Amino acid sequence: MALLSLSAVTLTFAGNTVLNEVSFNVAERSVTSLIGPNGAGKTSLFNSITGFYKPQQGSIRFDGTELLKLKPHQVTKAGIARTFQNVRLFREMTVLENVMSGAHCRTSAGAFAAILRTPAQRREEEEIRARARQHLEFVGVWAEQGRIATTLAYGHQRRVEIARALATEPKLLLLDEPAAGLNPTEKHDLVQLIRRIRDEMGIAVLLIEHDMGLVMQISENISVLDHGEIIAEGTPKQIQSDHTVIEAYLGRDDGEAFLDE
Repeated sequence: MALLSLSAVTLTFAGNTVLNEVSFNVAERSVTSLIGPNGAGKTSLFNSITGFYKPQQGSIRFDGTELLKLKPHQVTKAGIARTFQNVRLFREMTVLENVMSGAHCRTSAGAFAAILRTPAQRREEEEIRARARQHLEFVGVWAEQGRIATTLAYGHQRRVEIARALATEPKLLLLDEPAAGLNPTEKHDLVQLIRRIRDEMGIAVLLIEHDMGLVMQISENISVLDHGEIIAEGTPKQIQSDHTVIEAYLGRDDGEAFLDE
């Protein structure tokens, strides 16, 4: 069953078509990858899903809700979380505070209660703290919870950002190049973490990634975007043997070596 469904999504800026009638689905409890050459429109598609860009045509439905009418914070409350190509942690906050900030989209006490520090607000804050600890333990960086987040090693900052996204209690997690800047060991650990997010938390994952070895290893389905259009969809094996995809990356058939990385 499709959790996320895009139908004929078209996005233009100043007369330039960035996305042209893009359609694809993401199934529940699945790992789907969105790949394509640089400038293909992948991040623009993520921005359209999360409400930062507003496509002029088409439909983006998530769990039965049309997202094109929603603002970014409403998309988050609907159940979609994301990370970014460049890590975006709050620079002056600790690791724990960063992750707690993600959970506040689910709070109900309100600003007035927070100012007065009412018993209900204090209880809710403790619940948020406890959930943040669970997420940090899940991604493996609870030991760093008291440190300023931006002082961590880069690979650990990636994990904190994922923990913060998980704190919003999503049904779908969008990961924008999560392996960028990671060494081989960290990439291996990332694959295991993504699988655990799917298997243990029941969260679907849609990722943009340039590391084809990682993509082929972890994906159940792959959609290929080139010049704003979906040019192929299928399993890793199907994508590896699709000459349209190979040519889109390298312009010649020996691109198979690239897709087999």
